[in-house]
Amino acid sequence: MHRPIENSGFTPPQSRALGDERRRVALAELIAIVGLAVSTIVAATVVSVGIARADVIGSLARHDSGVIGMALLLGLIFVGMGGLTVVGSNRKPSKH
Repeated sequence: MHRPIENSGFTPPQSRALGDERRRVALAELIAIVGLAVSTIVAATVVSVGIARADVIGSLARHDSGVIGMALLLGLIFVGMGGLTVVGSNRKPSKH
């Protein structure tokens, strides 16, 4: 019959000494971090080049400057509302 595991989790059993596991885990984490960093840089570059080539704001500004102004105004309103929400949520609740 199998003995139940009392301490399940990410740590190895106390009766077994660790060998190369830590080194392999550290190497896997390092590879994952480097991969994520490179992927983020590539994605940011691709998006920046796409925005630069599209020139959407420049073409809209020539034809519909009122729409751009309204979009900027609404964006500022939304940012202000978000800021007020954050400031209001930091208050400590009163004890009744």
